[in-house]
Amino acid sequence: MDKKDETILDMLSKNARISYSKIANKLGVSEAAVRKRIKKLEEKGIIEGYTIKINPEKIGYKSIAHVGIDTNPAHFLKIACRLTEMDTVKCVAITSGGHMIMADVWAKDSKELNDILNAIKKIDGVIAINPSIILEKLK
Repeated sequence: MDKKDETILDMLSKNARISYSKIANKLGVSEAAVRKRIKKLEEKGIIEGYTIKINPEKIGYKSIAHVGIDTNPAHFLKIACRLTEMDTVKCVAITSGGHMIMADVWAKDSKELNDILNAIKKIDGVIAINPSIILEKLK
């Protein structure tokens, strides 16, 4: 990894669809050089894939929450896997902070969010859930 690789990663993280020619112009190198660098970053596992960033509100999800979930340690992995199967749970992370699992939940409205949270509470081994409703996303 050098400064050029870091610049490529920065540009791709801001816009995964940016053209090789725009990256090449910024770096002062050829498109072929950019293509080779990106291929190496992919082969090394530094770039794992490309994705899109969706604005949930624009597609009808008005209630978004980060949910801290505490579990019985014996059920921890089973619960994490179960959460990954739920369509309304968009991200599941195992953490070392205040909660064992953090999950991002998208719901159409507060009633649906409440139903989802109740479903999570009922999963065998869940001890507590601590939702934080997102009021405004700044970044």
